[in-house]
Amino acid sequence: MTEKLTLDKSNELYEEALDLIPGAILGIRRPYNFVAGEYPIFLESAKDGRVKDVDGNEYIDMLCSYGPIIIGHRVEEIDNAVIDQMQNKGFCMSLTQQVQNKLAAKLREIIPSCEQSVFVKTGSDATTTAIRIARGYTKRSKVFRCGYHGWHDWCVEVKGGVLPKTYEDVHEFHYNDLASLEKLIQEHGTDTAAIIVTPIGHPLGFEVEMPKPGFLEGCKELAEKHGIVLIFDEIRSGFRVNMGGAQAEFGVTPHLSVFGKAMANGYPIGAVVGQRKIMNVIANEVFLSSTFFPNSLEQTAALKTIEIMERDDILGTIKKLGNYLEEKLQPVIANSPVSVTLSGCPWMPFITFNKDADKKYKKRRPAFYTELIRKKVFLQPFHHGYIAATHTYKDMDYVVKAIEESLIECAKI
Repeated sequence: MTEKLTLDKSNELYEEALDLIPGAILGIRRPYNFVAGEYPIFLESAKDGRVKDVDGNEYIDMLCSYGPIIIGHRVEEIDNAVIDQMQNKGFCMSLTQQVQNKLAAKLREIIPSCEQSVFVKTGSDATTTAIRIARGYTKRSKVFRCGYHGWHDWCVEVKGGVLPKTYEDVHEFHYNDLASLEKLIQEHGTDTAAIIVTPIGHPLGFEVEMPKPGFLEGCKELAEKHGIVLIFDEIRSGFRVNMGGAQAEFGVTPHLSVFGKAMANGYPIGAVVGQRKIMNVIANEVFLSSTFFPNSLEQTAALKTIEIMERDDILGTIKKLGNYLEEKLQPVIANSPVSVTLSGCPWMPFITFNKDADKKYKKRRPAFYTELIRKKVFLQPFHHGYIAATHTYKDMDYVVKAIEESLIECAKI
């Protein structure tokens, strides 16, 4: 077994944070979502495809900040564009700056569903705005959802502090299962405002799924048949699967789409884009306002990120790296002493442990990810990984070897 990491400073900061912040760290970054006692809790710095913790341990970053890092950490060309905006023009003003129009025009150019757009800060902002637009446009209340859509009341999975009335009109259907959607439409169709679905399925802790033939097409056909707004949640797939999102990759154009994460290589921005006739309700009928939504730093970062991605074929690089990783991992998975599944390649690689009669998979998963983090490969046990353009083939080779050795080690359980 690989030697345990030194994490003294990380643990010290965690104890300090427990006194200062409820739970010390919030959401999916909490220690128990990794392997408690094995993963660092505080990071110090990052560059290209690597991160370093406060104890000086450096890792190949295969989580990429849960998706925003598409090119790499601290890309000077992006940061310099932001610094120039900050120092020479400013970024938080009483009115909007012209970079807004430039970014909106660029999104219209590359995203199939985009006739108009509005900018927000986070993925949860974007999905919630899209639902409000759909309800405002249709004058209906029901929402059918498939996927993770954020932390707001209508969709949050942990219901503490959330009134049931805020989500009583929201119903879930299953990815790649049109029958479950058809059943909901039969029950609620005449009062349904929106169908919101991730075009690539990525349920927490389970394999990443690609759309089966006809699934996305069927969602759109049902939506249009019943006057429902179809929304693609492209927070993860946007600017990663394709510059125009998964909708461009799979050839199905929704009525509205939401983007975020990789759009600005780590700067906080989200976007809702869609058909003019639907988006137009936000001009007068649907309210959206925030002190910080118009800030220009993130918009500047997004424009520069998109420029670099197009110029340098960033997604082509990532796809080649992802395909290479998959090719090298296939024999490792096939010969693994434990039963695991590789999914999500080339964009969202994930290794999951298949259930066994003795339920050893429950112990093998944390043992596997313990070995990986000790080998300085940063992944998350319940969440798929990502690849950045500044990762290298040498990095992929190292990750493959680390996975192979970690599978052998956890088979001892």
